[in-house]
Amino acid sequence: MTDHSDTLGATEREIMYATHQALVKSGYAKLSISLISDELDKAKSTIYHYYDSKDALLIEFLKFSIDRFESTINTTIGDHPKEDLDHIITTLLPSQLKKEKRQLHCVLVTISPQALEQEAFREQFTEIDNRLATIIETTVRRGVRTNVFRDVDPAQEAEHILAVIKGTMYTRLTTNREAAAVRARESLFSHIDSHLIA
Repeated sequence: MTDHSDTLGATEREIMYATHQALVKSGYAKLSISLISDELDKAKSTIYHYYDSKDALLIEFLKFSIDRFESTINTTIGDHPKEDLDHIITTLLPSQLKKEKRQLHCVLVTISPQALEQEAFREQFTEIDNRLATIIETTVRRGVRTNVFRDVDPAQEAEHILAVIKGTMYTRLTTNREAAAVRARESLFSHIDSHLIA
């Protein structure tokens, strides 16, 4: 799959990083082109040269974020389905959420309510889910094919694992229940050992 961010020019990438920083500082409600241009340290006209509106810019930012999110998972997937599945879960549910990753997750949670009303945002969050589900499903399917995993439904397993991951991500960002993330991750590992391993 082509990395969308590879098609962006240097200035567009700078705008994406400036948007990230502005979102972290202000949230969606207070976000403006002016705040983004302040982070960019360039005139607003530079941003408007590429994007007609704040929402058009954010749609592009979501596409950019999807690629960053996916690249953190794909870089070390190899030929061992069990290890790869463990890696995916650990990457998405680490014991400690580092600052940069927390910021990215927070930004996605901040923008996500727009998907309730705006189809363009819904499409991008659907794409995020589809791509994560595909990575998990492909890994499970490979494990079934190589007899590492039992003959389970890869799509069903992917939806189950993704649902636990997403729910735990939201809990981690919106509550002080840090231990919940560790428990959820260990629960997924136990599920793999008891339900998937052939």
